[in-house]
This record gives sequence, structure tokens and C-alpha cells, in this order.
Amino acid sequence: MELSLTQPDDWHLHLRDGDLLEAVAPHSARLFGRAIVMPNLRPPITTTAAAMAYQESIVKALPPDSNFTPLMTLYLTDNTNPDEIRLARESGVVYAVKLYPAGATTNSQDGVTDLFGKCLPVLHEMAKQNMPLLVHGEVTDPDIDVFDREKVFIDNVLRPLVQRLPQLKIVMEHITTADAVHFVESCDDGMIAATVTPQHLLLNRNSLFQGGLQPHNYCLPVLKREVHRQAIVSAVTSGSKRYFIGTDSAPHERRLKECSCGCAGIFNAPVALSLYAKVFEEAGALDKLEAFTSFNGPDFYGLPRNTSMIKLSRTAWKVPESFSFASGEIIPMFAGKTLDWLPSS
Repeated sequence: MELSLTQPDDWHLHLRDGDLLEAVAPHSARLFGRAIVMPNLRPPITTTAAAMAYQESIVKALPPDSNFTPLMTLYLTDNTNPDEIRLARESGVVYAVKLYPAGATTNSQDGVTDLFGKCLPVLHEMAKQNMPLLVHGEVTDPDIDVFDREKVFIDNVLRPLVQRLPQLKIVMEHITTADAVHFVESCDDGMIAATVTPQHLLLNRNSLFQGGLQPHNYCLPVLKREVHRQAIVSAVTSGSKRYFIGTDSAPHERRLKECSCGCAGIFNAPVALSLYAKVFEEAGALDKLEAFTSFNGPDFYGLPRNTSMIKLSRTAWKVPESFSFASGEIIPMFAGKTLDWLPSS
């Protein structure tokens, strides 16, 4: 069995920098046409000039024959200026602004602490410029249970934001709960969308502990109960235009995952398309896979769909145990496992 798909894009990707960038970028560039690249470097990408320089670094790390296009983002802070949003829109390089609540995830210490105060002029300018806000949807209050932080963020931050600025386009990234599904589907069509990762479609929180602590299944937002996983699968495979690919592929060197305080993030770029195909096949919805991978994302962003094609063959292949690079090795999602769908360009 073989599927032909319009070339997909990845609407949430971490490429890092330095040696790690050079190691992981080719994996995404092999099959994806474009990707929204996250700005949470050290220091973060807070200006259009920095985004343009980072884009140049990414392009240099790609194979010589690659047509992959990195779509850049700005890291929202309490000090972001509306003028920067205008520069970003005019650049033709920056396509969105990322909201990290301060302390929510990797390299988020410079994130937002006062969304409805200091950031409000920037949000108004984003709406004016039709610049989407990409949201890491978790509160960071240590008194809130880690498994409840998405729901509380929706109730306390996201719903009030939509009511206050209904003209602002928002992507709720890497949704993990039935609460997020209900919220996205309650909003006006075309204004609020969600990206979904392969790990949140295939794994529940038991996967963190089966056979011992599993650091390579640890990501943020953390995996949730099975009932939430099922709700997300149902939403994504329904054919709704509100959902599209966002792998949140987030590589870390192995030693930073397998340690006393391991980093959050799953490197899934080499396996993501195979895993999405698995989800849609198991749901009896392979006919809806192409819209999720290739149409809904560019339609939401107002970009043309890709014209080139890729193939997915129902051919078993084994995921490598690891990928080596100059500073160590990276463990991919489902390392050493056999997958049923093999993608090729």
C-alpha cells in the first residue's frame, strides 16, 4: 500500500543551534517543505534582526540540494515593542510570535509575566498585522498540579484573551487535553487553531513510568491520561480544519535527558510522519491524513499549499537506536522500534 501526499509542513519545530542544529535540521528538511521554528534559544530570538540571522544559520546547516524553508518566530517578552511587530511583518521572514509563560518549559525564563498589562499593546499590533500568536498553554504557578496546568491556562488566560482580542489569530500549540479540544472547537472558525504532536496522539502518562522512569518520553506539556489522548485522536482524525501538524520535535543530547534533572523534549523528526500515519490508519481515517499534514496549516497561516509530493509506503522499517553528532548523541522517539509506514520524498 502506498499513499501520495502533498508535501507536509511542520508548524512547531525546535532546531536548536550550533552542532545540534547541524545534526537535526536535515531530518526535518528531508520530508517537510517548511517549518515554524521556535525562538527559545539562549539568548532568545526577540528581534527581527536576530530571527533573520538565525534563519541564515539554519539554511547553512541544510543539505546543498534542500528546498526547506524555515519560517521564523519572535519570542514574546514583557519588553517587546509594537514597532518590532511591524518590522517582523515587513521582513517577510517572521511569521508568528511565541508566548512562553515565564518558566513553563525549556529556555522560557525570559518569557511573559504580564500578558494583559505590558504585552497588551503588542497583542493589539499583532492583530492589526495579522500576525498569529503561538501559545504554550500552561500556567506556571507551582501550586497548580502539573497535569492541570493546561486546563487552568485555558480558563484563566486563553479564554479571557480571546474575549478581549477576538481579532487576534492564535495557535494553541501541542494540545494535550480534552479541555483544549473543547476550547478550540468553541471558538470562531479560522481564528483559533491547534497543533498536535505524535507523542500526545500515541502516548499517555503511563508511558513515562512503564518498566522504570522513561526520560525520552518526557516532554512539556507532560503526557496526560488516556481519556485525553483519545479525545485528541478523535479531534484530529475527524477532518476538522482547526488541527494541523506541529511535531514539537525538541532534541537534547542524551546526557541531558538521562540525568538527575533531565530536560523536557522528544526528538521525533525522523519518525513523525510515520507515526501520524499510524494514528490515522488505526482510526480508519487515512483519507483525512493529507489535510492534517499538508492543507490545514498553510490555510490557517494564509500561505500557499506546497505543490511537491511525498510518498508513504506501508513498509516496515526500524528506527535507529540513536543519532551521533559532534557533542554526543540524540535518542529519537520510538528508538529501536519497528514502524509500519516509511516516508520518502
